[in-house]
Amino acid sequence: MKKAILATKVGMTQIFDENGVLVPVTVLQAGPCVVTQVKTVENDGYDAIQVGFGEKKERITTKDVSGKKVIRNPHGAGKAEVGHAKKANTTPKTFYREFRLDDCAQYELGAEIKADVFAEGDKIDVTAKTKGKGYAGGLKRHGLKSGPSGHGSKYHRHAGSNGSATTPGRVFKGKKMPGHMGSVRVTIQNLEVVKIDAENDVILVKGAVPGPKKSLVMIKDTVKTGK
Repeated sequence: MKKAILATKVGMTQIFDENGVLVPVTVLQAGPCVVTQVKTVENDGYDAIQVGFGEKKERITTKDVSGKKVIRNPHGAGKAEVGHAKKANTTPKTFYREFRLDDCAQYELGAEIKADVFAEGDKIDVTAKTKGKGYAGGLKRHGLKSGPSGHGSKYHRHAGSNGSATTPGRVFKGKKMPGHMGSVRVTIQNLEVVKIDAENDVILVKGAVPGPKKSLVMIKDTVKTGK
């Protein structure tokens, strides 16, 4: 059975394994998640499950004594989202993500997915959005070599020549130049689950996971089977 779950990144720490080896791990608060929709080929054209994670307040609209409309929790869930959650007998969620699994029919609407769906030693793929670095220069963004450090150089952190004025008379596509860095979706493959804390719904993953603390992380079985 294919497995998938949503989590938030807590941070990094280190633990000792059974052989006394120090292992750096990333702590992930995984679930509990709820299956909020089961998509089928007949109804939707493809098989998938929609998973919700994190509690979200409901947006409430009332009127004050003067008859003026007052909205509580303006960023909360609207009527459509509340109704969608009620179909799965649950409350509105902060995050919703789809997973296209081979055996989606085995999941039932409203079913809970907890951290113990994975086991120690499992190989997983982790998807998250990396930290945003803002506008960065070529040296930081691409690891280019800097110029001489002497004061007379006048060439220190420049990216170098961009192109010729004659042939080709333009800048080639893919030229490593300054620009926006980070804040992109990244998948790290074949990470190892070191430990599962089923009571607290925590997964410890060996190594680093993309993204800042409290960011959303998607965990799936690795596609690198047999490795």
